[in-house]
Amino acid sequence: MPSLTFSHVSFAWPDGRALFADLALAVPPGVTAVIGRNGIGKSTLVRLALGELAPTTGAVVRPASISHVPQHVTLATGATVADVLGIAERRAALHAILEGSTDPAHHEALADDWTVEERAAAMLGALRIPAELDRPVGGLSGGEAVLLAVAAALLARPGLLVLDEPTNNLDAQARAALADQLRAREGATLVVSHDRTLLAGVDRIVELREREDRTVDALTFGGGIEAFEEARGVEHAAAAQAVTAAAATVARQSRALAAHVEGAGRKRRAGEKARAERRVVGLAADAKQQQAERTDARVRKVHQQRLAEARSRLDDAPAAIARDRAIRIDLPGTEVPARRLVLEAEALTTRTGATLDAIVRGPERIHLAGRNGAGKSTLVATLLGDLAPERGTARVGVPVGILPQRLLGLDEAATVLENVRRRAPGAAPQEIRDLLGRFRFRGASAEAPVGTLSGGERFRAFLACVLLARPEPQLLVLDEPTNSLDLDSQAELVEALAGYRGALVVASHDAAFVEAISPTREWSVSPGEPVRDRAVG
Repeated sequence: MPSLTFSHVSFAWPDGRALFADLALAVPPGVTAVIGRNGIGKSTLVRLALGELAPTTGAVVRPASISHVPQHVTLATGATVADVLGIAERRAALHAILEGSTDPAHHEALADDWTVEERAAAMLGALRIPAELDRPVGGLSGGEAVLLAVAAALLARPGLLVLDEPTNNLDAQARAALADQLRAREGATLVVSHDRTLLAGVDRIVELREREDRTVDALTFGGGIEAFEEARGVEHAAAAQAVTAAAATVARQSRALAAHVEGAGRKRRAGEKARAERRVVGLAADAKQQQAERTDARVRKVHQQRLAEARSRLDDAPAAIARDRAIRIDLPGTEVPARRLVLEAEALTTRTGATLDAIVRGPERIHLAGRNGAGKSTLVATLLGDLAPERGTARVGVPVGILPQRLLGLDEAATVLENVRRRAPGAAPQEIRDLLGRFRFRGASAEAPVGTLSGGERFRAFLACVLLARPEPQLLVLDEPTNSLDLDSQAELVEALAGYRGALVVASHDAAFVEAISPTREWSVSPGEPVRDRAVG
């Protein structure tokens, strides 16, 4: 039976703007992933599921026990791991009893949970967190904080577990461990994620999709990301076929109407000629002409109705078939000749103790690998000169563009066009407009203020600012670029990088994205150790 259900749910914001209308959704036991473009309403769906928002109409039925791990976990710095796990009181009672206490309060607090420490340690180990229950949480990394919050939620065994982008700050091993624990748990799990590795193992995928009336619907697909993409491919193929068939019908009805008009014209001219030659005279001529006009009007109306119906079917054909939804760029100025020096590190030692001796020439694509906290970001900052090295030197030989993890720095009040022009002051306005068209900012959309853009549009605007800057970037540095990007934006980034001719340095735990950009080298970073440099592919 479903653990969470949305029955005829409608939701509108205070200003009257409708988001959901007659939404029906059932979330049974197992792992259900929610996907959809940035800004479409995933967070609102989660808040409705948690009871933080009430539907305008309809009902949300949820289990009695719910645990929620938000995207950005904040822990009290003075707390310990045991405090966060919710076992501190039971653990203290257990230790008191083992030391000989007969106080009934200790037995009441323990509630016969004699294995509380073993279960907690096992859960921490399964999620690759050191089983140090007295450890203060103030020093945890962002990824460790998320995993600890997930461990607490799993130990509570809720009827419904809700997770929001839980893998954003996790390395590959931690992502795999989290996925294993979610699949193994009983009860329903609702996870908002665009991590293809996590999506590969879920039981079902719910896609939030905009309807024609601009409200949002929820479509459920059984299986993981491969089954979803296969089903969506079939759907798009059927939509394309419907568009083709509707267009063919319009063309056929247009030809039929044109043929009728032409035939009626010939008959009218023939009648006028016969009358002029006095072959048909008087009342007979008038009656024949009136009958012909009535017949012509009736037949013309039939053809016009058929054409209007055909055009209506064409207009109603699925809007999923867009003429051009891809980013296509070709930036010759970013091209790096094969022997040009891009980056050089000589006896370089970073603040984390990682050491590197390397030379990068030409359009190499380098993947920075390593666990969370290994020092990848420190290495990049040192190579680019933002941090001073402990020893050695680093040198960059080409212009650099940076796509950071958090897309900050755009002028919210300025338009997309103005933001790009500030980064390319020497470029002509029409040249920038032409280039923005390749990022799907055409006409009025290039004049939209950045503050009004959706998440996916903001990402494309930031990418355009980086790639269209002057001088053109011949080294592009990306730090966890797919974090918080929806699947369409991830695909757009891969498309853009396919047309980029410069060198890449990419720090990412997203295995599917790394494979898609076809790295030529991998630098594996560990604190206090030499960076391991190996060829890939």
